[in-house]
Amino acid sequence: MPMPASESDQQRDQRAALSAAMDRYADGDAKAFGEIYDLLAPRLGAFFLRHTRDHAHAEDLTQQTLLQMHRARQSFVRGSDVTPWAFAIGRRLLIDSRRRRKNEVLFDSADDGAGALHLRVSRDAIPEEVASTKQMAARASAEFERLPEPQRAAYQLVRGDGLTVAEAAQVLGTTASAVKQRVFRAYEALRATLGIGDAADPQGNER
Repeated sequence: MPMPASESDQQRDQRAALSAAMDRYADGDAKAFGEIYDLLAPRLGAFFLRHTRDHAHAEDLTQQTLLQMHRARQSFVRGSDVTPWAFAIGRRLLIDSRRRRKNEVLFDSADDGAGALHLRVSRDAIPEEVASTKQMAARASAEFERLPEPQRAAYQLVRGDGLTVAEAAQVLGTTASAVKQRVFRAYEALRATLGIGDAADPQGNER
């Protein structure tokens, strides 16, 4: 099985900055919250918006996540990775919200399947190309819905939300190896549905 791409320098720097800010916030530095918000809120907001398709609800869930982080700040283990912790809180809130709001979908596949496989329609595309791409998107969407929930969750966190494999593993309460396997199987299923060849793995590495 191909190995996922390594963490970029920018991701590593952001992770370190977020961890340092959370350490200061847990120690009583109220000003550190601004740094936490700037580094984390956009990612949480995008995560919630992708799953709810509702800007107001996504913002509300983001605020709820940050509020729960605030309430739990004194129990935060200094030096720990903040992103998996925050996304685990957010995912629980999203699941609870889904139970209350039956008209929303936790893993909306309209963009997840097709978007993750980089299906795009150019502004100059002819009608036949547009129709073909929409058909492929519909097939990917249907296939994504048929995937087991663990595969959908792992694929979305890694490919859709930009978490590292290690971060996704912490969010899902499993091992990095299990996440890699789930992402790979989900990608293989989507690729087979679209008839895409064996060019690259879901992390962009040559196979």
